[in-house]
Amino acid sequence: MINVQDFSLRIGARELVRDASFRVDKGMRIGLVGRNGAGKTTTMRLLAGEADRGGAAEHTGTVSTTGTIGYLAQDTHVGDQTVLARDRIVSVRGIDQIIARIRRAEQEMSTTEGARQQRAMERYVRLDQEFTNQGGWAANAEAAQIAHSLGLPDRVLGQSLDTLSGGQRRRVELARVLFSGADVLLLDEPTNHLDHDSVLWLRDWIKTFPGGVMVISHDAALLGETVNQVFYLDANRAHIDIYRLGWRAYLEQRKEDERRRRKEREGALRKAEQLRAQGEKMRAKATKAVAAQQMLRRADELVARAGEAEVREKVARLRFPEPAPCGRVPLTAESLSKSYGSLEVFTGVDLAIDRASKVVVLGLNGAGKTTLLRLLAGVEEPDTGRVVAGHGLKIGYYAQEHETLDEERTIRENMADAAPGLDDTHVRNILGQFLFQGDDVDKPVAVLSGGEKTRLALATLVVSGANVLLLDEPTNNLDPASREEILSALRDYEGAVILVTHDPGAVSALGPGRVLLLPDADEDLWDDSYLDLVTLT
Repeated sequence: MINVQDFSLRIGARELVRDASFRVDKGMRIGLVGRNGAGKTTTMRLLAGEADRGGAAEHTGTVSTTGTIGYLAQDTHVGDQTVLARDRIVSVRGIDQIIARIRRAEQEMSTTEGARQQRAMERYVRLDQEFTNQGGWAANAEAAQIAHSLGLPDRVLGQSLDTLSGGQRRRVELARVLFSGADVLLLDEPTNHLDHDSVLWLRDWIKTFPGGVMVISHDAALLGETVNQVFYLDANRAHIDIYRLGWRAYLEQRKEDERRRRKEREGALRKAEQLRAQGEKMRAKATKAVAAQQMLRRADELVARAGEAEVREKVARLRFPEPAPCGRVPLTAESLSKSYGSLEVFTGVDLAIDRASKVVVLGLNGAGKTTLLRLLAGVEEPDTGRVVAGHGLKIGYYAQEHETLDEERTIRENMADAAPGLDDTHVRNILGQFLFQGDDVDKPVAVLSGGEKTRLALATLVVSGANVLLLDEPTNNLDPASREEILSALRDYEGAVILVTHDPGAVSALGPGRVLLLPDADEDLWDDSYLDLVTLT
């Protein structure tokens, strides 16, 4: 269980949460919702006992825990990236270490004699009992079942983490958390990179989980099927509104609450105005000066209690850049192949990107979609083949894990690097369009949520003048309003686009002319029959 008392959170000059008290207990399935940048990820990270990245977040109050916590962060680059995916999953219970010690004891039993052999046998018995207490081979089978349900076949489980795609690493971390046996699960965007079947399985798993769950997600279907409470983090009011309701009932109740708050404020302001007018009339009379002052003070109190007018939540104004002039075929790939060790990702990929062409890349997780974009962007080199830049080529690359951002530097510094020709005023103006304002621009990138990093990465594209956009899951981590903005930008962009996504809405907005199917590198003209494959790949 997690018990929170008088929790307040501030990042720089912005107060995001004030004096919140709540608990996460057995049987609670809580949806933590709010706009991008409201502080959801930072709050969850602090609840999990994780250190704040970048040191920009300040918090007060107490967070006490009993039992164990399983935390799924948005960052997949955690732990030793050289270990096998299978070992990464089972290590959460320490089973991998027990097995390794059992193997050493077995070897010592077979290669030694006398007292040493006897000690090895005693150690083996003790380790075997410990292994049994942790679930034994049944636990290994449970881990494999969870992994398979999340779309991780045995082939992937036998690979090291550094050879996996971002989507596969995400699934490994999710499998690890679900397998942990923790009493409370904190899940930050758990459906990112999951195919349709895996999402359905996860919904059922969460619904039957006996412990407590808190989930951050922009997947309304997941929230609608799983949560029995909703915590709405309103950054405008620095308050967490707690609704002990399911998702659909919460949506209706929140609308009613907002209407009630507006009416109460309007009533308070009308009364304050009347008191102030009466007080001003009475001030001129010496006998009534004290009463007048009391009326004016009462009016001020009513105004203060009414609070600020409801602030309409802003949405990032996203428009992709006017593409720089280029030749008829700005980008060509010839016979590309890529392997990681003995693992062949794909081979013989040929691709010609015409000016203003729209291409969507489909394939199962691990088929090489992200790898292909990285090769085209010049981030990695192919094993064979080459990428040919045509006349005037200017690439804009959006990486699904935001590798194009320097997490050690601030928002403003990252933007200035992307647009060295712009002065500080213009940099701040563009960042303001993406909702980074005031002191926020000096926050280190490391403290940003996934949605905020997405906004910043997209902002760097806006100033790039790119005529070929390489977009890898650009709608991940975005709230619905911000997602609609990027879809609108996709519709209007006049340059070429190569898109990798699990979001059918993004594909529809793009209106692709062609589809590339990996790993076989089959190319076809787009038709809507391929739309069914988007969520399945």
